[in-house]
Amino acid sequence: MNLTISGHHVEVTPALREYVSNKLERVMRHFDQVVEIIVVLSVDNSKEKDRRQKVSCTVRVKGRDIFVENTDADLYAAIDILVDKLDRQVGKYKEKQTMKKGAESVKYMEKE
Repeated sequence: MNLTISGHHVEVTPALREYVSNKLERVMRHFDQVVEIIVVLSVDNSKEKDRRQKVSCTVRVKGRDIFVENTDADLYAAIDILVDKLDRQVGKYKEKQTMKKGAESVKYMEKE
């Protein structure tokens, strides 16, 4: 699994890189088919001061790309909320995959 963390108008410090990778471990624990994760940290020059910090994440799994983004006044808070959203989306994808596999086995069961 490749993890790419980049910054747009933000310097990605080792502490910030470590924080993001620790948070993303939670997603990796639930789902082992992740091929690549790309995280982009950025600062927008918007007039809304409470929405300047932006985090976007693309997770490439087998068969699909999952994209999540979040904005907040604090970059660490934006990362926390993004990981929660990402965890929910990966959980939904995993559930759909297991339902498809389970549906095949039920379809071919013999009647009693």
